[in-house]
Amino acid sequence: MQKLKLGQSDLMVSEYCLGTMTYGSQTDEADAHRQLDMAWEHGINFLDAAEMYPVNPVTFETAGLTEEIVGRWITARKPADAVIATKITGVGSVAVQDRAPITAARMRAAVEASLRRLQVECIDIYQLHWPNRGSYHFRKSWQFDPSGQDRAATVAHMLEILELARDLIAEGKIRHLALSNESAWGLAMWVRLADEHGLPRVLSVQNEYSLLCRIFDLDLAEACVNEDVPLLAFSPLAAGLLTGKYAGNVTPEGSRREGNPDLGGRITGRVFEAVSGYMAVAHEAQIDPVHLAVQWTRTRPATTLPIIGATTSEQLAHLLGGVGIAIPEEIRAAIDQLNRAMPQVY
Repeated sequence: MQKLKLGQSDLMVSEYCLGTMTYGSQTDEADAHRQLDMAWEHGINFLDAAEMYPVNPVTFETAGLTEEIVGRWITARKPADAVIATKITGVGSVAVQDRAPITAARMRAAVEASLRRLQVECIDIYQLHWPNRGSYHFRKSWQFDPSGQDRAATVAHMLEILELARDLIAEGKIRHLALSNESAWGLAMWVRLADEHGLPRVLSVQNEYSLLCRIFDLDLAEACVNEDVPLLAFSPLAAGLLTGKYAGNVTPEGSRREGNPDLGGRITGRVFEAVSGYMAVAHEAQIDPVHLAVQWTRTRPATTLPIIGATTSEQLAHLLGGVGIAIPEEIRAAIDQLNRAMPQVY
């Protein structure tokens, strides 16, 4: 597993990050620990969690359970050079009291709670799960309307969080602040304010990115390249669509779709046609479609690290089999042509 320096930090991370969002719901603790062991044996030293996990479903009662499961593994295994990322829940989530927005006070309390659950002294990367002002992510791009945003309030909030991040870094509780589900304008403002006021720069941005979801490719990719902010790409398999297991509009027993029939809005009128196209490209390349979809993210112009997650350790073993595979230039060209024919399918 290749290691690389993450953005402008001194963190050396594996090129794949292990996502943990099903730990405590679809994935029991014993299998979660098997997955963590397997990931470490394959050279993964980078974990991603969140205070609101597990998902499927997200509930107030289960929020934090994933971090507790990961924390017990960390305490038992004491993995060397582990890089731990987690997140504070954004406004509107049932996972937090009163669905409250992110504030400095709530963030300080959330950091303390995550430290206890993860059983670590310092969180390497602390991410804002989504912005208070709202965003076009989570299939909201079709009706996105930023006209109601209050720029002055947003800037004041950003400064408040950056100042808190400075304090938390000084206290040794976090190493870096980072973003998730952000836009190009949002990233640019966070970076600008940090530079102007001598505050910590955001390290990375974690957004959905896959063969089926390529909103990142334009303005945000440009911002990430120029500001040296890597993308942590979640859902590189498009919630399982790019495995082909839902082809023909089926719902396999035990799959995520059993409890989430439209996969969070990803099931649209064109999605199965697009999936069929990418399955054909993988077949032509004689590459497993799972491996093609995940490894393709590593070929992009902006530094991109896929977050791989699995319900079972067997699925994780399959995913890990694709690390480092080569994707020929003609296959990348075929992917680009298919994207031009069927862009933004959800």
